[in-house]
Amino acid sequence: MIRIRRDSSTAIIVVHEIYGLNEHMRFACQTLSGHGYDVFCPDLLGRGIPFDYSQEEEAYASFMGNVGFARALEPINHLLSSIEHEYRKIVVVGFSVGAAVAWLCGAERPVDGIVGFYGSRIRNYMDREPRCPALLFFPQEEKSFNVDELIAALSRKRNVEVHQYAGRHGFADPFSPQYNEASAEEAWGEMLTFLGRIHGQQGQLANSTPI
Repeated sequence: MIRIRRDSSTAIIVVHEIYGLNEHMRFACQTLSGHGYDVFCPDLLGRGIPFDYSQEEEAYASFMGNVGFARALEPINHLLSSIEHEYRKIVVVGFSVGAAVAWLCGAERPVDGIVGFYGSRIRNYMDREPRCPALLFFPQEEKSFNVDELIAALSRKRNVEVHQYAGRHGFADPFSPQYNEASAEEAWGEMLTFLGRIHGQQGQLANSTPI
């Protein structure tokens, strides 16, 4: 697990992608920590070494076969139970499959907010609805489904704010070939404003350059 404490009253739980605790997740955790938050990122894969981007198919098969979305919630729920009395606010931030886990968490657990980056598998859980503010980011292009239809359906749900940016799945990952710097900076800016609002210091934590 990545664990960074800043004596904050707000904790952010980061839920990783199919690759595990790779450079992108460490970067995301360090960046969020740099804005004053306590950050936790559990290792859902339990394999120590993350998958490389060139192992996308293997990584996906490993996640779906050995973890899956229901089992991925177990360590997140355990972590929430262990820290909920330490913090005034807790937000779950997920990337890709982690965004779908965050979506489920927002529907099932008493968290204060969720953020999801390109959570394509949220489409499998459209019967759920977050009980807290939800901020979702999607790219213009997704190879496996109609992203515009999903965005339209999500936009009709309560508590959900959706943004779409130029690029493809992975646009916010500076270590990915799909990285789109302009879109990533906009999305991170929106997220930091959202987090600042939940934290109770609207605008204060979003003033510095996010990436």
